[in-house]
Parts: sequence; C-alpha cells; structure tokens
Amino acid sequence: NDYQVVMVDKNNYHFFPPLLYQVSTAFIEASNISYPFRRMFQNKANLSFYMGSLLNINVAENTIETDNGTLSYDYLVLGMGTETNFFGMENVKRCALPMKTIDDALYLRNHILLMLEEAVRSADPRIREKLGNIVIAGGGPTGVEIAGMLAEMGSNIVAKDYPTARRGTSKIYLVDAGAELLGPMSKKSQEEAYKVLDRLGVQILLNTMVKDYVDDQVVLSSGERINSATLIWSTGVIAREAPGLPAQSVGRGRRILVDEFNKVLGTDNIYAIGDQSFQTSDPKFPNGHPQLAQVAIQQGKLLADNLVRVVEGKSLKPFRYNDKGSMAIIAKYKAVVD
Repeated sequence: NDYQVVMVDKNNYHFFPPLLYQVSTAFIEASNISYPFRRMFQNKANLSFYMGSLLNINVAENTIETDNGTLSYDYLVLGMGTETNFFGMENVKRCALPMKTIDDALYLRNHILLMLEEAVRSADPRIREKLGNIVIAGGGPTGVEIAGMLAEMGSNIVAKDYPTARRGTSKIYLVDAGAELLGPMSKKSQEEAYKVLDRLGVQILLNTMVKDYVDDQVVLSSGERINSATLIWSTGVIAREAPGLPAQSVGRGRRILVDEFNKVLGTDNIYAIGDQSFQTSDPKFPNGHPQLAQVAIQQGKLLADNLVRVVEGKSLKPFRYNDKGSMAIIAKYKAVVD
C-alpha cells in the first residue's frame, strides 16, 4: 500500500510477441496469446491501468502527456520496446507487411488468404504466380519462423483448400543481407535452419537486400525483381521514440542510454528497460544486451526491487544478465536451441 503503480499502454491487453507468426499463419488464434491487463491485475489493489499512447515526457514537471490526458509521476519507467525499421524506404513502409502486433498478424493472415482466393479465380498463370509468391525480408528468428510455418501451411492447408492456387511456379522467398540465417546463433543452428527450410521448398537468398517494392515487384540488391503481392518485413527494428528525453540520453537506433541500475542518463527519476534501453555496464555485455524477452524480464524484476530500495534508502543492485540461451522454431516439429 506504500506504492501506487499506474501502467500506461496504447492497448488494453498484453500479448506474447514470439508467437505472432503462428497467428499470422492460422495455426493459433490471437486469443491464445493475449490477455486483458485489467483482468491480469484485478487483484492488485495498488495497480491501475491507463489506456493511452505516450506523446511527450515533461522531465522538469515530472509528468507525461498521452493522447488521453496528462499523468504525474514520482518515478517513470519506460518499457515500450521497438517498432519496425523500414530504413527510410517509403514504398516498403507503405506496402510491406510488418510483424510486430496482433493487428499486423491478423492482417497478414487475411491478406494471404485473400491472395489465394484471387489466385483461384485467375486464369492467367503470371497473375497466379504473383499472388502466390511470398517474399520475406529478414533471415533472423522471425523471418525463419514465418518462412517455415508458411511452407508448412502451403503443403498442408493450402494444398487441400486451394489446390489450384499453388499450381505453377509460386514460391516462398527468404531474403537476408547476411551470409547465413539466424545471424546471432551458432553455426550448427544456422546450418540446421538452412537445411530444414531448403527441404520445405523455401528459396533462400543470402547476401541480398531488398532495395524497393514497386508495382508488386520486390527489387533486390542483385538487380533481380520478384513478382509478388506479398512482402513480409522482418528485417530490423528501432526503439520506440520517447519524446522529451534529453538528446544526450538517446543513442543509436533510438535506444535509451541507461546506467547499471537502468536509470536514464541525464535524469534523476526516469528508468528504461528491455529492448528500448541500451546498457554497457554489464561486464559480459560491454556492447549492450541482445533485444530479447529474457533481458526485459530480468531487468523489470530487478528494477522493481531497486525502486523499493530507493524509497527505503538502501543501496541498489547493478543489473547482470543471466543468459539462459535462445531458441528459434523452424517448422511445425523443428527448432534449434543454443
């Protein structure tokens, strides 16, 4: 009862991002990975939920402005994560399909099914090819997982429900600028991912970047163009903007610079955790932590403990990441773990 916590979010539900790709490929429903905040915290008497999007942080006044009003704070914790980075490519931003929210996943699912319906109605093999081709930009965990599940979807669901749509030369392309898939993972995991996806019929294009997307044509750095009505964008993120923070508190990729206690540099009572923060004080991670859920969870738990210590006048504990490993699902019954 000594602490009053207000959670602010633009959605009134929590969701589990690692399984968005399964929603987008119709293997599970959105309700399987989402849960209302109000129900989640209904037994927490000192916690309330406020629905709104952050517009500005007034550091001097200790207030934040949202699209639904202004809130005051004694301590502010930023954990807004990241958003899709289109690297300044306006055509891609306008026409490609990202994979960051439940709305994105549901839109992608419906888009793919509508393209299949159009392909069934078309008698032109070139149009059927364009509607059936799917290009995935980004060979990290998200891109690999989507490619594998789409390939499974093609051989199981689509083959049965849309048999005429898959006739011809429609393909799934996985494009990555690097020399291997799953760049941060071990060589063994990279090779296994390549082998499994290759067996599933995915066309893997490495050392290749998507440069533009014009008139349903994906333009590659090699000069090749792929006719496709579906470009899935999973090739990079950028931290969500936190307007109002001092300029010197924000680093590369808009990540917020924090000290060993996750306090934002240049501020007295603002903290940042998770993908949005950039911390170099951990001896094992001098170049910052990977943008993974485990980092955010561990930082959140320690920060909660440290905020109690601040009020009680006790010394704080510095953050040290306990790396529990990483996993990427390649197909329905295939995964790699480091």
